[in-house]
Amino acid sequence: MANRTTQTIVHFMHAFLLPGFNKPLAAGDYRIDHEEESIEGLSSMAWHRIGSFIHLPAIGVESATHQMVPINPSDLNAASAKDSKQP
Repeated sequence: MANRTTQTIVHFMHAFLLPGFNKPLAAGDYRIDHEEESIEGLSSMAWHRIGSFIHLPAIGVESATHQMVPINPSDLNAASAKDSKQP
């Protein structure tokens, strides 16, 4: 089975909170990695997501440490939708 990582950037205009985090994350751009594995036995190539990770801190923020923390993509989507509805 082959694996791949796809990356996206998610922009938040306001501080946001994801389940499992003790405090809100600052507004900014965040790199998201999606780990996927191929599904064998199909006539065309297909991929199944096996994990998603957010890189902390936000892009462009100076920090002595950097983390890659597992997240649930549906939680990220909900936080992004809530952010886009805020004035």
